[in-house]
Amino acid sequence: MTPIFVTGGTGQVGTALRALGPRFGVEIVAPGRDALDLTSPASIEAAVASRDWGAVINGAAYTAVDKAESEPEAAYAVNAVAPERLALATAARGIRLLHVSTDYVFDGSKAGFYTEDDPVAPLGVYGASKEAGERGVRAGNPDHIILRTAWVVSPWGHNFVKTMLRLGAERASLRVVDDQRGCPTSAVDIAETLLTIATKGGPAGAYHFVNAGEASWCDLARFVFERAGMDVDVEAITTADYPTPARRPANSRLSTDKLERTFGIRPRLWQDAVGAVVDTLKGAQ
Repeated sequence: MTPIFVTGGTGQVGTALRALGPRFGVEIVAPGRDALDLTSPASIEAAVASRDWGAVINGAAYTAVDKAESEPEAAYAVNAVAPERLALATAARGIRLLHVSTDYVFDGSKAGFYTEDDPVAPLGVYGASKEAGERGVRAGNPDHIILRTAWVVSPWGHNFVKTMLRLGAERASLRVVDDQRGCPTSAVDIAETLLTIATKGGPAGAYHFVNAGEASWCDLARFVFERAGMDVDVEAITTADYPTPARRPANSRLSTDKLERTFGIRPRLWQDAVGAVVDTLKGAQ
């Protein structure tokens, strides 16, 4: 089987990649932090040079959006410097680099869905560090795929669906922001997209992948509780009612038209994707 090297193997997307590898006929190699130090150029270069990789997928990221405001050096080390080093190391060996990025590179002021050609304007440290990572990937390896996604959920790790189910089991009512809109997206679907591109090939560049449709965080919370059969009252509030250290984009909706035209990948509805996550989590209880 073709070996594919994955960073961030214990994250939501990394976990899905490890599970899906056999279906795509590839061997996923995802070393832990003890075996791969993303802050060390030597560690990155040694890992990339260790085998004849079919592709390298960078799923590692510093994702603590609020904490990044007080830890910019840590965020940039993982989100900006490491991707650039991966790009240089993979380019030197003629290996395609697939890099996972985020809606946070945009400021959320656009009225419609963001396309890959829209100007970036991150609002905080996390988004700025991820945007810097994109620039490093482009400059370091011409044979790259930058896959922006948003509102990632899965049965693993920390995410909004798991938080809602936990809080809903503890409280009869919750207040959830209703003036930020985006596209809830399954980590499994992101992983399938990455592996499809990695194994089938296609033009280099930036692409967006999210599940189809749109919702606010309040909409998503209400859907989760309805799907889980939980009687929880969800009160809609504004972003101003729930201040956080980092500013969030009011509009995180991403257009997948380019991805669909180029690779023939048609995302399923977010309700189907999130519903599968809820069903898995409830079935595990």
